[in-house]
Amino acid sequence: MSFLRFAARRLAEMAATLFGASFVIFGAMYLAPGNPAGFLLSGRSASPEALKAINAQYHLDDPFVLQYLRWTGQILHGDFGRSITYRTEVSRLLADRLPSTLLLVGMALVLVVALGLLLGWIGAVRGGAADSTILVSTTFALGTPSFVAAVLLQGLFAVKLGWFPTGGTGDGLGQMIWHLTLPAVALALYLIGMLARVTRAAMLEVLGQEHVTVARSRGVSDHKVIRRHVFRNALGTVLTTGGLIVSTLLVCTVLVESAFSVGGIGQLLELSTTTKDFPTVQAISLIMVGLFMTVNLVVDLLHPLVDPRVTLGPRRSAA
Repeated sequence: MSFLRFAARRLAEMAATLFGASFVIFGAMYLAPGNPAGFLLSGRSASPEALKAINAQYHLDDPFVLQYLRWTGQILHGDFGRSITYRTEVSRLLADRLPSTLLLVGMALVLVVALGLLLGWIGAVRGGAADSTILVSTTFALGTPSFVAAVLLQGLFAVKLGWFPTGGTGDGLGQMIWHLTLPAVALALYLIGMLARVTRAAMLEVLGQEHVTVARSRGVSDHKVIRRHVFRNALGTVLTTGGLIVSTLLVCTVLVESAFSVGGIGQLLELSTTTKDFPTVQAISLIMVGLFMTVNLVVDLLHPLVDPRVTLGPRRSAA
């Protein structure tokens, strides 16, 4: 199967999956107790006329299928609806808060890739005390959830030592990076341990294979063997964890943003869920699903380029 045909097929599968996910996301909010009208009334009693006006304004009395079709039609035109809580366009809310979340996730991803690959490389190649230290460190990282790391880092480096701000995002790129350093570390800690373990295990597996022994017997330097044969062959296994890493970052950013009052879409999702702000929750959930699926698509397309042993699409049986 050619690369273009494989990419086209994966795009079609992604579109179909995203359509199914949109139906689940839209319908899930209606299974939860409560309703937006109750939040708008803030517990006050209202006349049937007032309640009818609210339902008519937000189309809450329309049949479910009609509401879903209207919602998908608006999204295809770039309209995510109007927030019930903030009384403004959801697109505007996302535009104001998305940069903070993207920068936070980007910083965390850089930490995960750089430190995870480095620690995994060192553990597999050097062994001994270095490997034991890395195993202990990654065990600690894997046992520390993001929200626990957020509380510990905030208490030590922000409150006690005063090296970093306790929350917020600041103004300007430099201030944003400074404010988001602790949240990024808290978000990345668990995944650094996971990627380091995956990298270490994949490289150790390749180190024991015959072609590595043959390369060393021919006088190829250890540095070239590790770089050209071991790490490159192990990179395919490491790359497959990319989707899991991004999905974990997107999920955990809700907790970390709330702990540090970052004010990104993660915190917005938490607040909107508690207030039954249907349009905002649905828009953020759909965006997160879309980002996750896009990352998986990129991983699938890059995998055959990184590891030539991987074929595009299903293998054909021999005649």
